Amino acid sequence: MTTSAHTGDALPVPDPDSTTGWMVLGLCRMYPPATFFPSDGVGVDKARKICASCPVKDECLEHALDHRIEHGVWGGCSERERRRILKRRRAGVS
Repeated sequence: MTTSAHTGDALPVPDPDSTTGWMVLGLCRMYPPATFFPSDGVGVDKARKICASCPVKDECLEHALDHRIEHGVWGGCSERERRRILKRRRAGVS
């Protein structure tokens, strides 16, 4: 483990041989999973706020897009937002 410069707390070290090793650095690890699988818009907003400052937000979103994960908030995006991103990518629009 490494140490955080801000808090002095030990940080987990990603497994370099794992394609999902980045997950140990996600802020979501400090919250109940239900936080990221909300049943309403208020819950989605709460999850997005957590994701906003997450150091692996981009990796998380790409993982959800690559694996076509249909449920939950991943990388700060809801299911609907991820569907829109995939649709734009298929259409060749950024």
